[in-house]
Amino acid sequence: MSVSLADLRTENPGIFADGCPTRTVLDHVMGKWGVLVLMALSDGTQRWGVLRRNVSGISEKMLASTLKTLEADGLVARTAYPEVPPRVEYSLTEQGGDLMSRVIPLMEWVAANADDIVSRRR
Repeated sequence: MSVSLADLRTENPGIFADGCPTRTVLDHVMGKWGVLVLMALSDGTQRWGVLRRNVSGISEKMLASTLKTLEADGLVARTAYPEVPPRVEYSLTEQGGDLMSRVIPLMEWVAANADDIVSRRR
């Protein structure tokens, strides 16, 4: 069953329009780093260093910013343990897991088709 933008707008006028909260969520979730951090966390709880290695190419500053945004959005949970040295772990929340159950098929499609699509541009 396919749903069009027109179908969505019939039920929710203004959805995806400029200034709509959906635009903010799309920016956070589907931006380059947001989706890669969420994909990495789909493999389970991770500490900072492991997460940074799993999201190849992300800077410390961008990882911190992305995690802070996704945590504020309620998609990522940050758990700090009162140990020496301090230990912090990141994981998907229930809502983050629900989101990724829907995004992972898209990411599988991208992985299967990326080489073909990029080769057409050459």
